Amino acid sequence: MRFHGALTAFVFTLAALMAEPVLAAVYTFTDANGVIHFTNVPSDPRYAGMARAPYRAPAYNPVKTSSEYRAASNRYAPLVQKAAREHSIDQALLQAMIATESGFDPRAVSRKGAVGLMQLMPETARRYGVRNPYDPADNIRGGAKYLRDLMRKFNNDLSLTLAAYNAGEDAIVQYGNRIPPYRETLDYVPRVLTLYREYQRNVR
Repeated sequence: MRFHGALTAFVFTLAALMAEPVLAAVYTFTDANGVIHFTNVPSDPRYAGMARAPYRAPAYNPVKTSSEYRAASNRYAPLVQKAAREHSIDQALLQAMIATESGFDPRAVSRKGAVGLMQLMPETARRYGVRNPYDPADNIRGGAKYLRDLMRKFNNDLSLTLAAYNAGEDAIVQYGNRIPPYRETLDYVPRVLTLYREYQRNVR
């Protein structure tokens, strides 16, 4: 299927970029309508340079073949569909987040201690009643509930919601309800949005 080929190529490209530190600058600005723009080649004086910092590769081992990626994605599709339906979240968004957060590895643990498919921090897992963050169903359910709360808090602004999921709610507030200038977050938001668009076009 063409989608899986394109998506796998995208994932492979990300994996290659993550293999060693990336030092290219990322630029961003928020326009009058509140839309956040990202680029590595600024063509508008409103872009402000973000500090350069090496990207830290995730703790999990990403899938290495298209068949592995399809199998991993399909394996959790029923759980994703159930959580999306129960918490009124687009299934494609949850799929994109899981792909970005853990590469569909339910045993993934980040350097900061985030666990499972949706990389829940221990306090977040407790907050949403996740008893076993390594259990795919429990992890996806807790992550979906947290995502739903973030969407409500940030008035369904998807960019801010994703930034809050990655950097924490307090960081968004600290920077005046804008995406904080953290390299990881500036990478994370457009990455999820890109995969989200791919899933929207092809998963349903």
